[in-house]
Amino acid sequence: MKILKRIVLIILITIIVVLVIGAISVYGVWHNELSTVTSFKQLKTRNDSHDDGSIYEMTVSGDYYFDEFIEQGGVSNDKELISFVTNKITKGLLKLNIGETEIACSAFTAKTEDGDYLFARNYDFAKTNTCIVKTSPKGRHASVSTVDLQFLGIDCNSDVSSLMDKMTCLAAPYAPLDGINDAGVSCGIFMSYQGLETTPTNQNTNAPDITSTTMLRLVLDYADSVEEAVELISKYDLHDSAGTSYHYMIADATGKSAILEWVYGTDITDNDGSKRELVVTYNDNDARIGSREEEANYQWITNFIIEPNYYEDDTKKAGWDRYNTLYDGLSKTNGIVKDEQAAMDILASVGRRSYGTGGNGTTVHSAVYNLTKKTSYWIGNEHFDDVKSKYYYSL
Repeated sequence: MKILKRIVLIILITIIVVLVIGAISVYGVWHNELSTVTSFKQLKTRNDSHDDGSIYEMTVSGDYYFDEFIEQGGVSNDKELISFVTNKITKGLLKLNIGETEIACSAFTAKTEDGDYLFARNYDFAKTNTCIVKTSPKGRHASVSTVDLQFLGIDCNSDVSSLMDKMTCLAAPYAPLDGINDAGVSCGIFMSYQGLETTPTNQNTNAPDITSTTMLRLVLDYADSVEEAVELISKYDLHDSAGTSYHYMIADATGKSAILEWVYGTDITDNDGSKRELVVTYNDNDARIGSREEEANYQWITNFIIEPNYYEDDTKKAGWDRYNTLYDGLSKTNGIVKDEQAAMDILASVGRRSYGTGGNGTTVHSAVYNLTKKTSYWIGNEHFDDVKSKYYYSL
């Protein structure tokens, strides 16, 4: 009997040791990912009657392998990005999905009466779940950014509740749509509708490669200024995703801003994405765009290429009405707004649920980034008067 008890005890001890070693091994490999998943929480529940998706928040632990992404020369398409993220973040155990689609959006820069520089942005799309993502990778800038979870393959008509969906959200750092870093650099992505069939930019030189949202991550993680962001981006071949085209705005705490566009010819001839080249328009050097732009120290953007003579006439410019509305709101005070709330009010004036005659889709989120104070003022689904839909972050 004593021998049997001893054998049973040895077996139990062996099992416990194996389990402990296994747990230590799992933690050693997955501790950052596990910490990130456990941080995932719901801030606001969905409201289908208003086309509201749920709003979530996630704090990313570790560096999410972006240094390695850059060192390998980036990727040239969504399939390669999915492969990289799947292999690195989920250790090959979970297949992820990353992509973009046709989005509208409006944005502008401004200055407060107290002298703070702002970057304000509406994200216009359709009902979707959204995640506010906080990152602080070692050796790179900390940031707060916004991710549309539909671009990660998350069903827009249901909440993120399963462990599998939360694991999928580990890819969120690779899909920001806008954000701010702790150097006071902010950026955003906007549809540009280029070419006769909305041809994506697809450069093909010997430069390393980058996709639309990973370019924003590049800026948020590494850029100290607009000039440095442009310098970084200029080293890459850009590959737009999801069969569509985009342009971008970047701003920093000095009041400098820039609109980045990749163009070749006009909207009639700009049908070969491989021939496009980067054109940068700075807020203090934009006389060629027009007299309004020349006189303004601020910039604003919607969904058409701002390059002069790109279109036959203004009727071809997507978002031309919102562009003018933004200018009307900003020009009254020469781009000086009272505070972040005043900037948010301008964003509300072009919110898609109410703009014009209404019924123009949805504004999923509105964000005012204070580049001087490194803060974020964020509102979901045009609930501009609901304190429970307002979120504040500071870097």
